[in-house]
Amino acid sequence: MDFCDDASATETKFQQMAMANHLAGAKLSANTESQTHCLECGEEIPQGRRDAIEGCQYCTACQAERE
Repeated sequence: MDFCDDASATETKFQQMAMANHLAGAKLSANTESQTHCLECGEEIPQGRRDAIEGCQYCTACQAERE
């Protein structure tokens, strides 16, 4: 293996860890009741979003920024 192969393998490990952490957080929020107002900006979260995304805590804009 050369330097590039090592770097690629390390990057792959970090991506897998990041995805596992993201999925674990999603499972936790799915067990939570959706908020009516965004925890970040305080704006009302539309009912359609609350129905579509079980356990949502943030409005679309704040969620996109967090991701």
